[in-house]
Amino acid sequence: MLIKQILAGKSSGKIATVTPDSSISDAANVLSSHGIGALVVSKTGTDVAGILSERDIVRELGKRGAGCMSDTVSDLMTANIITTSADQTAESVLLQMTEKRFRHMPVMDGDKMIGIVSIGDIVSARLSEINTEKDALQDMIMGR
Repeated sequence: MLIKQILAGKSSGKIATVTPDSSISDAANVLSSHGIGALVVSKTGTDVAGILSERDIVRELGKRGAGCMSDTVSDLMTANIITTSADQTAESVLLQMTEKRFRHMPVMDGDKMIGIVSIGDIVSARLSEINTEKDALQDMIMGR
C-alpha cells in the first residue's frame, strides 16, 4: 500500500497548521477542536517549518507549568522534520516512524505539503489490507 492510497482514504484533505508565531495556548485549542495529536507548523499552509505535538506541549507543561502556554509555537516545535512522498510504501514510513519514535509525518510533493499521515492512519490501513487478504485467501480455500 502506498501513502497516496492512505491520503485518499482520509476524511478531510485539509491539513491543520499553525504559524510559528502562534501561542502554545492557541495551538492547544486547535489540537483540541480538531481532535488531533499534532499540527504542522507552516508560514504559508504548504511549507513545513516544523511539527508541534500534544506530547511537546505536555512535556513542557510538566517541566514549567502553565507559563509555557504563552510561549510561541517556534519555542516548542520540532524543527528537523522527516517527510515522505505520496509514492512511498506504508511499510517503509511505518518503519521510519517506529525507529525514530515519532507519530506524524508530512507528505510532500516537492516543496509543497499535500498531506500528513499518522502512525494510526498507517496501522489502520494496513489492518484493513490484511483483512482483505485474509478474506480472499479464505474464499480461495473454500472455493467461493
